Amino acid sequence: MPLITEDIVTGADWIAQCLKSSGYSADFSPASLWEIDRFFDDVSENGAPKPRGLLGKQFGSRMFALGGYVGEVLRRSKGGSWVADEADPENEINIILKLTDGSIVWPTQRVIKRLKNGPQDGIAAYGAGLGLDVGPQPPPRKKGFFARLFGG
Repeated sequence: MPLITEDIVTGADWIAQCLKSSGYSADFSPASLWEIDRFFDDVSENGAPKPRGLLGKQFGSRMFALGGYVGEVLRRSKGGSWVADEADPENEINIILKLTDGSIVWPTQRVIKRLKNGPQDGIAAYGAGLGLDVGPQPPPRKKGFFARLFGG
């Protein structure tokens, strides 16, 4: 049985491919955290996923993978390791990223807060607060017909 610390990296790679195929830049760079914010703006409203949006199905696994993506951006930029209590029944939510500078963060919990609270708990701001150079916020992109229709 794979460890959750392996699952989160696999999930991060998987969601990066899903995001790319949906028109988001998900290259694990610090600036790509803006794309995670854009994704949440596109697929959620009022703290919940849009029913026909990309979080409308497989919600738990996609949120876990998004947390993994955010954590992997941090880990690949700053160094660190994933730590989990395999006996914790909520280890998908409580998985920890311990950065080499001694910081301990909970990326999955952060993406849950971003969904519930909106831009005030932005992912790019989270990365910047942890010392990543996320760059300036990119201008909004014009949505196509299918993106408006399906919330992506």
